[in-house]
Amino acid sequence: MDAPAPPDTCPHVSRNLFRMLHDPRPWWPLTDADDLREELVAAYASPQRGYHDVQHLVEVLTRLDELGEHGAVQRHLPVVLAAWFHDAVYDGERDAEERSAAWAEDALTGRVETSLVEEVVRLVRLTESHTPEAEDTSGCLLSDADLAILAAPQERYEEYVAAVREEFAHLDDATFSHGRAQVLLGLAEKTTLFHTAYALERWEEPARANLEAELVRLGAGSVPSREVS
Repeated sequence: MDAPAPPDTCPHVSRNLFRMLHDPRPWWPLTDADDLREELVAAYASPQRGYHDVQHLVEVLTRLDELGEHGAVQRHLPVVLAAWFHDAVYDGERDAEERSAAWAEDALTGRVETSLVEEVVRLVRLTESHTPEAEDTSGCLLSDADLAILAAPQERYEEYVAAVREEFAHLDDATFSHGRAQVLLGLAEKTTLFHTAYALERWEEPARANLEAELVRLGAGSVPSREVS
């Protein structure tokens, strides 16, 4: 039996990145908030970003479309807005998701209904742990789209790892490797990395293989047994 295919990261994501850089309007769901869209694009395009940049935003939005095309149920507007905001603040600090959520709350209040603001904020906060409840269809969708990079083909995965290292250039190799290994071990211990049926079928196995290979390179040993729910 052939192994599940990883996300087709290169062709259509590259096209979508080109389109986003030239005209982000089709990707943005609020027609009367162009100023906010430009602020977010500028944040993701900051030269201090390595991995958490415009390409990452495009990849997450593209994965949301892919999951939706393959049966994942979603409330489109809050999920897409949460994707735009989920790494709006990124500087390597632990509270980046909380500050991104605060930006979303401040920027969206008065532009959209309160219930939508609250849902976007909740979803942004969820990307810190990537542990949505099974019945949280929007949370499952966003979490899977955000973690889809873990299942990328080898070349793109290596680019991702190098870009993450770039964001922590202020750390020496030993400190970075230890911290990175702890993050990967936390992911590897999850019962599943993904939650939607499509992502579980297509991305779980290649993502596990990438995690294990990187942990070996980091000298972290074998992947531990997964937690049992």
